[in-house]
Order: sequence, then structure tokens, then C-alpha cells
Amino acid sequence: MNKKAFSTLQAFYRDQLLDDCIPFWLNGGLLDKSCGGYITSLTRDGKRYNTDKSVWFQGRGLWTFSALSRLYGEKEAWTHAAISGKDFLEKYCFDSDGRMFFTTTKEGLPLRKRRYMFSESFYVVGMAEYAAAFANQEALVEAEGIFTKMLAIYRDPAADPYKITPKEIASTRQGQAIAVPMVLISIAQVLLRANPKKAGYYQDLISVFAKEMLRFVDEDNKCVREYILSDGTFLDNPAGRTVNPGHSIENAWFLMNAGIALNDEKLKKQGLEFLDWSLEIGWDIEHGGILYFVDACGHPPEQLEHDMKLWWVHCEALVATLMAYSLTRQEQYWAWFAKLHQYCESHFHDREYGEWYGYLHRDGTVSHTQKGSLWKGPYHLPRALMCCERILGALAAGEPPIAVL
Repeated sequence: MNKKAFSTLQAFYRDQLLDDCIPFWLNGGLLDKSCGGYITSLTRDGKRYNTDKSVWFQGRGLWTFSALSRLYGEKEAWTHAAISGKDFLEKYCFDSDGRMFFTTTKEGLPLRKRRYMFSESFYVVGMAEYAAAFANQEALVEAEGIFTKMLAIYRDPAADPYKITPKEIASTRQGQAIAVPMVLISIAQVLLRANPKKAGYYQDLISVFAKEMLRFVDEDNKCVREYILSDGTFLDNPAGRTVNPGHSIENAWFLMNAGIALNDEKLKKQGLEFLDWSLEIGWDIEHGGILYFVDACGHPPEQLEHDMKLWWVHCEALVATLMAYSLTRQEQYWAWFAKLHQYCESHFHDREYGEWYGYLHRDGTVSHTQKGSLWKGPYHLPRALMCCERILGALAAGEPPIAVL
């Protein structure tokens, strides 16, 4: 590949971000002008079909519009969108015990609360990015405060003020999901960039979480499992054998990104191995695209949606393969990126109304026409477009690999 080709693709990804993806959300029903925050349940052409709000996406949307402002310059529409999400989070999304809700009504009344810490995780990255974009120290303090609470629960689940599982049931089988160290390592990288004064602290945490993620590696079957028992052993049932190639690929570029930021060759190598295994086990040879779930030992997957193709999985794969190429300059990774680029453009991208479809059948036909839901909103795709645009820019300029978190 030559610098001209990199520049051409960089322009493509920038246009997709700024002229296709973000306008879909801002020109559609995303912003709630009456109550604040984001409504992400939008039809194919951007109209609302459900006004309940995902707390995940209040934090994720805050990250997206803050990151746009930091990377591409402040625009009134982006600043307004970021502040709207931030205000809604602070006013309505915390329970009296300090934990966050999972969903609320349009007006901010609580609907559902879940035990895991993902609402908190997206609050932290959103506030940290807002702090970096707008030089807001108070937002950084808030982000670091909630992250400290997350770490306390991670280290001692009994410290969680919100408990829903009785001890006698929880003690029957105790396990861990890779999604937890996954979100923690990504948060630590965002906070490392937002608060370089605490670089040593966040670098140490990144190393801890990376080591924790390696416990999920199945060397025999060359994959990364989603769930292990607390003692580190594998559980021989459908849950224990589950591989989510999208998660593993996302983890791959989190590890590579950390390796770039910390100049740690071991982390880079670990990320490349995660990526190689996940592409091998997850790619659908017959129809193309990456499968949603796979059984590590080749048994029939239990999940009914196992053979679907999801937007976020392919977003993460675009970033991971491009980052791998920037690190190694090995043509195999460029070939993977090119194949994924072509698949996404021909199957996910809606050229008529903009943005991407979220869910495809195994053969690549559209399963759900809506563009947003309580699970899909302005996050995975805009983040992937930003990351790819920046990596391609560095390649075009002949610069060394860059960290994008």
C-alpha cells in the first residue's frame, strides 16, 4: 500500500463519520429537546419508536460528542449534544446508593437497574472524554471517583451496595466474565490520557487488567473464552465454552493500543494473538462476516442468534485489523481490513438514509431495519470511524503507530 491509498481511505472514513453517521443521529430523533439526554431507538430514517432511555448510551453518547470535539474541533451542535448527555446523567441516572440505573423513562424516572457495572463504565469514559475535550476538571474528578468505586467492587464484590443474588446461590458456582477486565482496561487507557499526572497509577492498572484477561485464553482451542470459573478453570457447558469473537477482537485492539501507549511489546503481541485466533474461529467462510457466538470445542452454540452478523463486531474488527497492520505492516492484516471494509460497505451501510443497520442474518441480509435501540446508538460506529481515520492518517503521513483511546 502507498501513502496515496491511505489518504484516500482516510478521507472516506472521515466523510463517513462527519457527513453520514453523525448527521443521521443529530438530524434525527437522538436529542431530547424537552428532557435532555439521548433517545436512541430510531427507525431506519431516524424517527423515534421508543422514548425510554438507555443509561449506557447517555454515557456512550457523551463520549462520542466529546471525542468529536477534541479530535475535530468544537462545534456548537457537538458541544450542545455533549452537555445534554452529561446533564441527564447527573440529574437522573444515579440511584441513592451511588450505583446507576440501566434504563429510565424519557423524563428520567428509573425503570430498571442491573448488578453489573457497565452503566458506570460508560459514565466514566464519557466524563473523562468530556474533561479532556473541554478542559473540565470537575468532570475528571467525577469520572475518577466512580472509577474508584468500580475498582472497589471489582476487587471485593461484597462491597457492592446493590446486591441481588443471595449468598447461598452465588456460592454454588462463582465465575468471572471477560467483559469486566475488558471495560476496566479501556477505562484506564482513557483516564491515562485524560490525566497524565497519574500516568504511573493507570499504567499499573492496565498491566493488572491485561494479566487478568489472559486467564480467559484457551491455548488448546486457540480462542478466548467469555466466562471462566473464579479459580481460572474452564467450565464444560455451553456458557463456559462460549466464544464471542467480537469481544475478543475488541480486546485485541485494547491490548494493542495499550502496548502502543506504554511501548510494551508483550501487550502488542498478546493483542495480535487475540486477533488472529478470533478471526480464525469467527469468520464465516461460507457467507462472509463474523459470527456472533461460537462454541470453543465445536459443539452447537446455545445462543439462538449465534450465526447473526452484528454491526459492533465488525466495527471493532475494522479497528483491530487496521491497528495490527499499522503495528506489523504485514499484508495479511491489510487483507483482513480490506475484506472487512468491503463486507461492511456492502451489507451494513445504508446509503439511502445513512448510518449502518445493526443486525444481519447469516447470509448478510438485513434482519432488523431500525438504526438504533436501547443497545445500538452513536458509539461503536462513530468510534470505529474515528479510530480508522486517525490510524490511516498516521499511515499516510508515514508516522509510527498511534494510540487511539
